[in-house]
Amino acid sequence: MLMKITKILIPVFCIIWLVILFLSIEPITDFFVRQIENEPKITLEPISEYAKKEDFLFVSRTDVFTPYSMHDLRNIFYTIVNNGWKEFTFYCPKEYTNCLNDVREFSQDQDLLTHLNNFVHPYNGFSSVNTLISESGEITVHVDSFYEEQDILKINQKIDEIYKEIITNDMDTETKILTIHDYIINHTKYDVERNNDGDSPYHSYIAVGPLIEGYATCNGYTDAMALFLEKLNIPNFKVAMTPEEGSTDSGHVWNAVYLDGKWLHLDLTWDDPVSTDGKDYLQHKYFLVTTPQLRKADSGEVVVTEHNYKTNIYLELKD
Repeated sequence: MLMKITKILIPVFCIIWLVILFLSIEPITDFFVRQIENEPKITLEPISEYAKKEDFLFVSRTDVFTPYSMHDLRNIFYTIVNNGWKEFTFYCPKEYTNCLNDVREFSQDQDLLTHLNNFVHPYNGFSSVNTLISESGEITVHVDSFYEEQDILKINQKIDEIYKEIITNDMDTETKILTIHDYIINHTKYDVERNNDGDSPYHSYIAVGPLIEGYATCNGYTDAMALFLEKLNIPNFKVAMTPEEGSTDSGHVWNAVYLDGKWLHLDLTWDDPVSTDGKDYLQHKYFLVTTPQLRKADSGEVVVTEHNYKTNIYLELKD
């Protein structure tokens, strides 16, 4: 009897074992192939609805996440941020012998990361980026955003309200930009308190400040304008000042706008000057100006140095 049971069970066990082996063969094979080729699988998350579709001269989107140069690393980091990914892991290939050192150098260059951040949609922009580097070649990037989900909901609702109130279908694109420029300035005061003390009750450093609270620093003005430009489907990015060596300038940021086949400067902060008489002023001195026009506007009795920027980064705005 036992012999008969044994004869029956052995084929059954064999069949079960073959099924398990068949189901496991693909992941097992993938594992060993990755180990042999040193190309671990990269997981891609869904891309944010706010990811920009256009590329720029300094940075561009990529779907290749195996770097072989510092240029590749720049585009990988840009794509991570632009896509709105909060965490992403990629791997240094063995052929790129200086990869780990380059990642360390890149991830610690806060100035470069700030410039890179200016090419993404404000909602995907980061407040900080932390990079974990393993000696095995695994690189994990963690991104913290300026904008919380509740901020985005409030801002989008306000933008829709403003747009319906002030924009009409018969306006051309430049008139729409001008109307939005004037609206933001007429409803916003510069946050002198944050500028002087580094602290303020207002969220003036993001679009919540100018659009909802009525106060902004240059970051808030620029983000608010960028969000309207995105709504209008106008290519744009932000431009960050680079202080000259020995300068006391603390920094500045403004918009770059692509209109009628050329890139132009748009600076709401400087078109909304802080007055000594307490009155509100609206200017158009820095409204959609070319780089030579910007230089001319910055010259005079008082030379403005806040518009110094790196032309090797903001290549679209070369003289």
